[in-house]
Amino acid sequence: MRSVHMKLVMILVLLILSLMTVVGAFLINSVTAFYLEDFYTQMATVFRDEELYADLTAPSEIEDAAQMQEVLKAYAGALGVDGRNRKLYILDSNGVCLVRPDGETGPLEYSKNLAFALTTGLKTFQSGDESNPALDYMDVAIPIQRGDESYVIYIYDNKATADELTGQMFLLIVEALIFGLVISILLSFLLSKTMVTPIQRLTEGAMRVAEGDFSRKIEVASRDEIGVLTDTFNDMAGQLQDTLRQVENERNKLDTLFLHMTDGVVAFSREGTVIHSNPAAAQMLHRTLNPDRTCYAELFGDIAPLAQVLQAPDYLEGERQVRDSFLQLLLAPFDRGREGGGVLVVIHDVTQQRKNQEMQREFVANVSHELRTPLTNIRSYAETLAGGAGEIPLDMEKRFLGVILNESDRMTHIVQDLLTLSRFDSGRDELKLTRFSFGAAVQDLYSAVYMEAQRHSHTLTLELPPDLPDIVADRERVLQVMMNVVSNSIKYTPDHGHITISAGREEDRVWMLVDDDGIGIPEEDRPRIFERFYRVDKARSRQSGGTGLGLSIAKEIVERHRGVLTLQDKDGPGLAVRLELRIEGPEHE
Repeated sequence: MRSVHMKLVMILVLLILSLMTVVGAFLINSVTAFYLEDFYTQMATVFRDEELYADLTAPSEIEDAAQMQEVLKAYAGALGVDGRNRKLYILDSNGVCLVRPDGETGPLEYSKNLAFALTTGLKTFQSGDESNPALDYMDVAIPIQRGDESYVIYIYDNKATADELTGQMFLLIVEALIFGLVISILLSFLLSKTMVTPIQRLTEGAMRVAEGDFSRKIEVASRDEIGVLTDTFNDMAGQLQDTLRQVENERNKLDTLFLHMTDGVVAFSREGTVIHSNPAAAQMLHRTLNPDRTCYAELFGDIAPLAQVLQAPDYLEGERQVRDSFLQLLLAPFDRGREGGGVLVVIHDVTQQRKNQEMQREFVANVSHELRTPLTNIRSYAETLAGGAGEIPLDMEKRFLGVILNESDRMTHIVQDLLTLSRFDSGRDELKLTRFSFGAAVQDLYSAVYMEAQRHSHTLTLELPPDLPDIVADRERVLQVMMNVVSNSIKYTPDHGHITISAGREEDRVWMLVDDDGIGIPEEDRPRIFERFYRVDKARSRQSGGTGLGLSIAKEIVERHRGVLTLQDKDGPGLAVRLELRIEGPEHE
């Protein structure tokens, strides 16, 4: 009975049994009710005949009971009186039976209909419960007034004919029930097989999906509810396969991310041993992390056990120095309350941040120093002029005022450069991109610095091909970078030096190279040459008016153009600075 197949068979069999029982009961009750209604209709039709009633009530020389019997014999067929199943009785007003079927003896059993007629003297074709289908007889009592005497004609039917027909109908219903059960069982087996087979296919398909086999789809044999369910199951299996594939891809991504992420991750069990770690963690900690053997106390001291008493989403932060590296630690519990929970440690290398902070402090100190020197000079000369007012020779006053103006200009340049860098850092200084001739810009640069080079007796050479293309860039900013690079070459090249400005094109870029034979830059200082306020020879730089911000600004401008500004190696003394820019501008891919 656990099988759906057998359940469907039993349901169909019970359905047939119930249906046949209801139909049988309805037919039997209908036959009984029909006979009962037909009996009283027949009696009413006969006894309401005026001719019959006149014959029964007319006086005669013959005894009244005998006369009425003779009259009723003529209507025996209409009344259905046969003396065996349906009998005729005539009783006087005292209830004495005067006429009865031949051969019948014994007292007559008084029914409610008969008693009612004897008592009231009224015709009673029906009388409540006495005429319902549940009784095993049918009767009618007709009071007759014949002269001064009262009589009751009583017809009694024992329902033998109805019972015989009901019995035959019951046998017929039983035979039909047996035949119907046999057919229903056969049909139910076929029907249930038709319904169960798709379910079995669904079960097999579900078992294959549960085992991870998504290669086969279940055949949709029909378009009924089971067919729709099968089609839906196939769609669900496809969606599940796609979801599992996506989950697998995400897991692979996470594994790849975990394996190659720059931050270190170490997971510890509740006992404190390493469960899992990535290569970055071992590299940052400068040691091998062996699962189930390395303890967090060896790595992080007393800070790690504190994480086990935390409640999610709380976490604990700490910091450790390993050799020359500064490591920031973030410790948090995971799966607390479950078996296999523990502590997860995320390691972030903040060494570069520390260096940046140090550079920031150095930058602030340099700014303070750069501004303090001209302010000190201005104050000194101003105090001298104020203290010796009217006593200092005129030429000396002019020289002192010149120094004050120069130092003011120097401070103005420093502040302007700082504001420029500040705008670059905040992103407020937008590039004004236009298309212009790169060759013409280099030619303008050469013309602008030619006189300055001549004042230092430099030999300034321009190597410019004729077919340089137009580029998209901020022309003023690009000229500022070019001017800064060339001015540095002129400034830091001893007199009678040689400076060559050349330009060209490589694929989608243009370039400009400034090559000189000046003092150059030592190899150890080259990585920091673009840092703010960094100068190789601070005394000489201040003497020549340098602030250490020119190349930093130039670098920022070039990077915002998605270009490159680099120092190139060269044979012999001097320095070679190369500038590269995109022809179609920084926004072109």
